[in-house]
Amino acid sequence: MAIWIVLPILTLLMFDLGLSLKFEDFGRVFRRPWPIAVALLGQLVLLPLIALGLAWAFRLPPVFFIGLVLIACCPGGSSSNVFSKLAGGDVALSVTLTALSSVITLFTIPIIMSWATTLVGESVGITLPVGNLIKQNLVLMLLPVLLGIGLHYAWPGAAEKTDKVLGRLAFPLLLVLVTVFYIQHHRTILDNLGVLGLCVTVLILVAIGCSSLLSRLVRTDARQRRTVVIEVGMQNAAQAIAIASSPLVFANEQMAIPAILYSLMMNVVLLIYVGVVRKKQP
Repeated sequence: MAIWIVLPILTLLMFDLGLSLKFEDFGRVFRRPWPIAVALLGQLVLLPLIALGLAWAFRLPPVFFIGLVLIACCPGGSSSNVFSKLAGGDVALSVTLTALSSVITLFTIPIIMSWATTLVGESVGITLPVGNLIKQNLVLMLLPVLLGIGLHYAWPGAAEKTDKVLGRLAFPLLLVLVTVFYIQHHRTILDNLGVLGLCVTVLILVAIGCSSLLSRLVRTDARQRRTVVIEVGMQNAAQAIAIASSPLVFANEQMAIPAILYSLMMNVVLLIYVGVVRKKQP
């Protein structure tokens, strides 16, 4: 049941992302390479490595081990632009980073997840059909983004109106998704909430701390640093849930539980972060 809710939600979120993109958003990588490089390094390399280390340290069972690495491999969440705006960050940079990570992870997710599955999953019967994962990502991720971009350039007025509607629906749709999964798997979630919840929270906090440190090392300004922190910490949980529960890929809804917990905790942690930085602003 849940998979037929998550797939349309993911498609709508990616279509909405495309509606707000312009080709010049991708060109910012040449104008501001350092903050973009730091954010992508943190999100695409550092976050999966931290997840891998924490999964070993907390001795997570294989299904949660793979699920934790999966959410760490996903691109930035569609709400990161809103959080960057609330934090007084660089919204244009946020849009660029979300777009770039959404495209790059089409290629990095199959590689990392294939390795993680071989590492801990095959011994307990968890396998990854890489071809199906690539096809699903192309259909549910890339195609909706391209359609959104096409609508943006063909009918900009209609694209703007549609973006406003879908933008308001994004967070409520994610809440519906999380609620459905909680109802279906509440016993498993509650049984593992202590260890897995702590592991997920530590992952978010360490990722935020490391991304902030990296930003300071390359001397990005405060607005860019806030955006990098938010982009690294905020992941596309809908995509992780779709990959975990899809009958074409893992077909394992329990594997989606780390993504569900991450979705809840990232909003809590980042809302606190936004509140702190807003108080510091003059």
